[in-house]
Amino acid sequence: MFGYIVRRLIAAVIVVVVISMATFAMFFYGPSDPAGQLCSEQGRCTQEKRAAIEEGLGLNQSGVSQYGAWAKGLFVDREIDLGVTYECDAPCLGISYNRKQEVRGLITAALPATASLVLIGAALYFVVGVVVGSVAARHRGTGADRGLVAGSLLISSIPYYLFALLAWIYLINKWGIFPDSGYTPLSENPAAWFSGLLLPWIVLATANMVVYARFSRGSMVEVLGEDYVRTAMAKGLSRRRATFKHGLRAAIVPVVTIFGLDIATLLAGAIFTEQIFEIDGVGKLALDSIEGIIDFPVLSAVVLISAMLVVVANLVVDILYTAIDPRVRLT
Repeated sequence: MFGYIVRRLIAAVIVVVVISMATFAMFFYGPSDPAGQLCSEQGRCTQEKRAAIEEGLGLNQSGVSQYGAWAKGLFVDREIDLGVTYECDAPCLGISYNRKQEVRGLITAALPATASLVLIGAALYFVVGVVVGSVAARHRGTGADRGLVAGSLLISSIPYYLFALLAWIYLINKWGIFPDSGYTPLSENPAAWFSGLLLPWIVLATANMVVYARFSRGSMVEVLGEDYVRTAMAKGLSRRRATFKHGLRAAIVPVVTIFGLDIATLLAGAIFTEQIFEIDGVGKLALDSIEGIIDFPVLSAVVLISAMLVVVANLVVDILYTAIDPRVRLT
């Protein structure tokens, strides 16, 4: 397994480097003009002032040189000139054009809100979805099973952003069933942290639960048809125990694959949820960075972290396979 992990880590580094290059090239050759916009912010923009900002940002250099300076900043301190010189400590992800702060600090401040939202919401929809799907598979063809399928199709047909927006409008603003949403650090006020994230958790769990329920049901139906499950029931094991003791472990393997990638994607930017429920997380930070000056340092950092999360999630899921399914061996 050690050799497998080493190979996957090397491949992961290559993937992240390629993605960072592609992101940098997209913005370098794009239509944005950060020097002109920053120059205009500082009052009357002269050619000399604009040239000084371009030199401070390195925009007068080739794309390869600019990428090299950015990549070097991940390991050593940098000085970045936005009209005012900023010291950026390694690992330096740049200085936000709009906020005039280190991007690393902005992401560090936003990440706990996103992690609180996604990890608990994901745990809810995973557990509930797998249990509901397994129960539906056990009672295949009954009214409960057909109700699950119909309900999942209904919820899946509603775009998530509309589902979340309607929940915010009616359940918070109009009827006041839930308290105002938002993020309060857990260490400051646990009660406010819980109440501010309660409805976002429920909305996130409800919208995604149906996918896991349907997928779990299909996987469980297939597993319950296997010979070893039928043999266990023939020897006197109840259908319930056969379902949850023998069938669930095998049926959950493909579900874990989707779950690992879902968490990585949601952590990288739960944009709709954070924007609608006014949660200052990574997704909202990325969305705010396209207002006014296109904030390339923030966007590139979010893309880089997103790629790293997806790659790490893939590796963790592959390793978890060996614990969930004894038939899997990593070589």
